[in-house]
Amino acid sequence: MSEATERVEPAVTPRRGPVGGVLGVLKTARPRQWVKNVLVFAAPFTGVQLGDGAVLLDAAIAFVAFSLVASSVYLINDAVDVEADRAHPTKRNRPIAAGVVPVRVAYAAAVLFFAGGMAVGLLANPKLLIVLGVYEAIQLGYCFGLKHQPVIDLAIVGSGFLMRLIAGGVATGISLSQWFLLVTAFGSLFMVAGKRYAEVMLFERTGAKIRSSLKKYSASYLRFVWATSAAILIMSYCLWAFEQQQRAPESVWAVISIVPLVLAVLRYAVDVDGGNAGEPEEIALRDRVLQVLGASWMASLVISYYL
Repeated sequence: MSEATERVEPAVTPRRGPVGGVLGVLKTARPRQWVKNVLVFAAPFTGVQLGDGAVLLDAAIAFVAFSLVASSVYLINDAVDVEADRAHPTKRNRPIAAGVVPVRVAYAAAVLFFAGGMAVGLLANPKLLIVLGVYEAIQLGYCFGLKHQPVIDLAIVGSGFLMRLIAGGVATGISLSQWFLLVTAFGSLFMVAGKRYAEVMLFERTGAKIRSSLKKYSASYLRFVWATSAAILIMSYCLWAFEQQQRAPESVWAVISIVPLVLAVLRYAVDVDGGNAGEPEEIALRDRVLQVLGASWMASLVISYYL
């Protein structure tokens, strides 16, 4: 989102009609965001059970279920924010804001996505439905008003990542480390605060319309939030890594993984500090150094658990 934060994108001529509507619904479902749902595989990964076909299947089912439920939230969010999005320099090109997908169609599609997600989740573990239901309820509260409450909006968006992690544990029946839960919680808060900081910077640069809660944030406050979150994230990860070494004293790779993790956080903080952290997935896709650090971190953990 680095270029989008510096200029107003021209309006895109929408493709209308049934085909355009279907494609618009699929675009609004944000399939690119499904990459976040790989967090459901964290439980079987840290539980050293990726080789168990039944466990892997349950995690895959949780991935699909969470993707469908999350997409229902995206549809509702864009339907509720349609007027605000039309005044935004980039969000005005979203299918609902552009008039490709009628608001009523978006709500109907959201119901279908949610029902599909719950049906799929039932295949893994009935308890997974509780996690999915709680996630949907929290996110709907966000869509219909809580997004305008300072601090609460940060906590709700960040909780989505934590819920994905918990969903993986519930679906597979694998317990998660309390330290790893903290890593996920503050890692997500770090990214969310960075994204909000980018939105505030966009407002200051272009005068784009932003949600009321952001007007109550100052850039310095958001910097404080993501800096604090980064510090707790690193501390929690170190405690988790040392916990893993105690379980397997012969391997030091979990501790070694601290190095690329810390460097990756600091590297990502460069984008946050520049106000270019609007979309975390876009940063990850374009920053080659960050990709190398991420791969090194993952390789360290794979060696620690599986080699």
